Amino acid sequence: MRDLPRQLSADELAELFEGRTRLVELLAAREHPLETADDAIVELNEAEKLEALNAHPAIGARDLSARSAAEQGADADPVVLTELAYLNQVYEEKVGFRFVVFVNRRPKAEILEVLRARLQRTRDEELETALSELVAIARDRWERG
Repeated sequence: MRDLPRQLSADELAELFEGRTRLVELLAAREHPLETADDAIVELNEAEKLEALNAHPAIGARDLSARSAAEQGADADPVVLTELAYLNQVYEEKVGFRFVVFVNRRPKAEILEVLRARLQRTRDEELETALSELVAIARDRWERG
């Protein structure tokens, strides 16, 4: 496990956050970017927050980065994948941004339960949670290498 870095380039951060967004640009200019990511998020406007979330792949999507594919695992029960695709769409229509969750090597069936529960929450609660999950993913990716 690696310690959180003092400095990371925009390219390194883009890999951790799945895209070169305004959040990534802000973090690249900071010392201790992963430790101060929550502070950087506060500086973003709503469109920039949504950009960061929507850069992340959907759970169960087919075209994933190698890192996302490894994190999401290979459990591919067609019933679970179909329901994930459907509920991802419902979620995005409800809140206006992608469902982001720190999978942490849990099976997709378990993530499906998380998604169902999060669909019951308000948009504001979800925005805060999704951004927190996004940062947790990036930190885990860095620590695991």
